[in-house]
Amino acid sequence: MWRIYREMKLDLPRRTKKRVPTRERQSMDVPAAPNRIWALDFMSDALYHGRRFRALNVLDEGVREALDIVIDTSIPSGRVVRVLEQLKGWRGLPLAIRCDNGPEILSQAFVDWCRDHEVEVRYIQPGKPIENALFESFNGRLRDECLNVNEFVSMEDVRHRIEAWRLDYNHRRPHGSLGNLTPSGFAEQGQELASGAAAL
Repeated sequence: MWRIYREMKLDLPRRTKKRVPTRERQSMDVPAAPNRIWALDFMSDALYHGRRFRALNVLDEGVREALDIVIDTSIPSGRVVRVLEQLKGWRGLPLAIRCDNGPEILSQAFVDWCRDHEVEVRYIQPGKPIENALFESFNGRLRDECLNVNEFVSMEDVRHRIEAWRLDYNHRRPHGSLGNLTPSGFAEQGQELASGAAAL
């Protein structure tokens, strides 16, 4: 009997689901200044012929600016860290990053990078996307206005169309919550005010 179990590989230990640690409830306060809190999230979609791809979206919550949308078939934690390093080069670092509990975000590479750069990681509670409401709204717009209305034929096509959408979102679209300024215009205004205050 046991020989049959072994041959059928029925004697292997049962895989258990990895439990996500309990997270504190996140404050919904949104800073009205750039580089206070960034948010990271992933989306997925497919090319016209069915090949799947992923998108890593990086949003500056305070000014609603889409800092980057990275497109690839796979985006492991090392790639997430490289994206943050590139953003650090031209944008500086946030005080905190809000994110979900995905494997790329729970990885040691991401946690170590945040610790080394003194960036607080604010994990939302599992199954509580409302704690990342700004990002859910952004993702909805990206899906409704770009992903759902285009048939992508290649990865380059995806990158080109999504980058065009991101630039339009940041530079040409006024937001009522930002006093009818564009995200990039609001970010520039915030940086000018901060520079003026520092000069006093």
